Amino acid sequence: MSKEVRIGVVGVGHLGRHHARLLASASGARLVGVSDISTDRAAAVATATGVSAMADYRELIGQVDAVTVAVPTVDHFSVAREFLEAGVHVLVEKPMTATLAEAEELIALAERRGCLLAVGHTERFNPAVAAAIPLVSAPRFIEVHRLSGFPERSLDIDVVFDVMIHDLDIVLAIDSTEVISVDAVGVPVLSHKVDIANARLKFASGCTVNLTASRISRDRVRKVRFFQRDAYVSVDYGDQELEAFRIVPRAGERPAIEGGPVTVEKGEPLGLELQDFVDAIHEGRQPRVSGRDGYRALVLATRVAQAIDANETNDANDAKERHTRTQQYDDPHPE
Repeated sequence: MSKEVRIGVVGVGHLGRHHARLLASASGARLVGVSDISTDRAAAVATATGVSAMADYRELIGQVDAVTVAVPTVDHFSVAREFLEAGVHVLVEKPMTATLAEAEELIALAERRGCLLAVGHTERFNPAVAAAIPLVSAPRFIEVHRLSGFPERSLDIDVVFDVMIHDLDIVLAIDSTEVISVDAVGVPVLSHKVDIANARLKFASGCTVNLTASRISRDRVRKVRFFQRDAYVSVDYGDQELEAFRIVPRAGERPAIEGGPVTVEKGEPLGLELQDFVDAIHEGRQPRVSGRDGYRALVLATRVAQAIDANETNDANDAKERHTRTQQYDDPHPE
């Protein structure tokens, strides 16, 4: 494609408005219009970016070559499907859909219509992460902490699908072997969905991953640490900082530890992600995070959520059994 990619944004709330802002200046693209269920919100973003506002996202069909979809998760499938059926390339925010079946259908539809399907896992485009991945070859242990305060946006999904899924995608990009076991716990605190969770994954490679995700913490922490034989790599997602150390053998002496901070050319991950989507359309290649990548992350997030549910059920059954035993001990005339 030699001409500019005509692109639109569906959903310009908490995240979508940044899609519009960045796409308005993306190389090789021309932002055509934005759509949102709130006409006032759409009008405000359209005015700020100098494009048209549409109350019905279907008005974009026929005017665009591609769209980004940043509506609530429950609507990802229906919106993305309409554009793919019309032959429009789609980048849909994470998690790509509310169910695995919906994700499978979108992937099949995109392939059938010859469209690109990208998923918005922005941390893959974090410059510190991009610089770290080549340094991580065979990790044996990965530790992840992603902690933040309670968000001022609607929460239609729990913390696993909301934020932990970013780190699940990163882990899957580094270790492509089968996940052979998943154990997880989670607690709803400020909402009716799980707000803090911890998961422990075991890969067929032998790598163990421990992930903690919270949206109820006072401090904001977003870090991942990789431990492998003779090497340690640490990434601060938020500050886009990278440290790498390695053990260097020395004949007749104790091994030396070499390394330290690694220079990272900082950038806005969302902007890099959107530019990759536009470039992929021009170059006729798959985006860095494809629909299949998004599906793999969704599968693993689903397994984590199921493990949390299983632990909750087991805890409830144990509590019921303890209560029954206590009643039996307290009853002077048990039947």
